[in-house]
Amino acid sequence: MYGGGYIPGQENEKPDQFQDDPVKLKEFEERIDRGEKIEPHDWMPRGYRKQLIRMIEQHAHSEIIGALPEGTWITRAPGFRRKMALIAKVQDEVGHGQLLYNAAETLGKSREEMMADLLSGKSKYSNVFNYPAKTWADVAVIGFLIDAAAIVNQVANSKGSYGPYCRALERICYEESFHLKQGHDAFVALATGTKKQRAMLQDAVNRWYRPIIHFFGPPDVASVHTEKLMRWKVKMMSNDAMRNQFLSSYVPKVRELGIDFPDPNLRKNADGTWSFSDPDWDEFKRVVRGDGPCNKERLAVRKWVETEHRWIREALFNPSAKYTLPLS
Repeated sequence: MYGGGYIPGQENEKPDQFQDDPVKLKEFEERIDRGEKIEPHDWMPRGYRKQLIRMIEQHAHSEIIGALPEGTWITRAPGFRRKMALIAKVQDEVGHGQLLYNAAETLGKSREEMMADLLSGKSKYSNVFNYPAKTWADVAVIGFLIDAAAIVNQVANSKGSYGPYCRALERICYEESFHLKQGHDAFVALATGTKKQRAMLQDAVNRWYRPIIHFFGPPDVASVHTEKLMRWKVKMMSNDAMRNQFLSSYVPKVRELGIDFPDPNLRKNADGTWSFSDPDWDEFKRVVRGDGPCNKERLAVRKWVETEHRWIREALFNPSAKYTLPLS
């Protein structure tokens, strides 16, 4: 659900110092122009492989880390039906992470390397999962608006050029459509509930508005990579295009329920684009780089799992060996 369109660090990265074979590059780009899918055994430019690994790996990390804030609400969800739905959703998100790690591995980076880069802070994940889910209304906002934002990106990228990623996204999008309905149901229940429930929902929308605007990445910049990534169909829509599509679709849905975003400058222009107040892009950069409200907390959970559950992975790969279960 959580693969944003923005690839952290992409706009600041220097071009590859090695030049690809011009003949093979021409053939590769002709295949892209014909709408063909690139498969793992096919020749591909170094920059294409590098940016795909970065994008898919960070998407996978976002699915795994993204399950944490909702997972903490399973036992506190209001009623048995919502508890069961949230269990199913969290299970789906972890499964999406596995699909995406598999897709990234086809490009030559092992899962162990990806996990090591996540735990060290080298590899990033979506900014939105470094914020706390304080109330049940936060879970409703995540399930409705953040899932919706992710679907905008995922539906676009499912039409991209790399076969394994596209096939993973097609399956993920089917399941995410159910998650979106679940989030919408919870959102509507609060919006049409008691005065206290509506106030709780409005408070959650107020707190999540800026992270949602940040989700798609900063305004489109003239970088050495963006044009090429669009040319190679690694990135199918620009940051601003995805953000505009989301706002056009979901601002009306929220407002018709009597809830609004905390931005007096949020409006649709005559040309179809949206204007909004400065969302503090410095905050976005700090959070992505590891200085957000819950960065340390979310990574600490993954580090604990990596350490405490290592014996399970070792047992799976060495079934004849004897292991002593950890006491902690």
